Amino acid sequence: MAGNIGSGSSGADDDMPAISGINMTPFVDVVLVLLVIFMVTAPMLVREQMNVNLPKAESGEKSASEQIAIVLDKEGTIHINKKLLTYDQIEGEIKSLIQNNANAQAVISADQDAKHGDVVRIMDLVKKAGLTRFAIQIEQK
Repeated sequence: MAGNIGSGSSGADDDMPAISGINMTPFVDVVLVLLVIFMVTAPMLVREQMNVNLPKAESGEKSASEQIAIVLDKEGTIHINKKLLTYDQIEGEIKSLIQNNANAQAVISADQDAKHGDVVRIMDLVKKAGLTRFAIQIEQK
């Protein structure tokens, strides 16, 4: 009787199977948190190259495909993936970028004070280069 005082049971614990698997839930939680952090900071990193005051809108979508960043400031200066270009160079640059990735999407970040005609001209040049997937970057209200 004295030997069973500390056990509290009659040997039922011996029938429990040993935990041999790895619990993946904490790992998945950490990965998802890191994914959210990268999704939030990535657009900020793209816009750091130029001071662009984006227009605001309440609706908008996030993109998950390969992105070609096209930035137009209010003076009409154009950067594609941090490379300063003129309108004449846009089509060739886009063609060379989509050779490596046919699934790419152009993300146009135009200052809200940029001319509407300049934005339309860039969109036209992007389409002429063969890239049909593009988006306009905005800031959420």
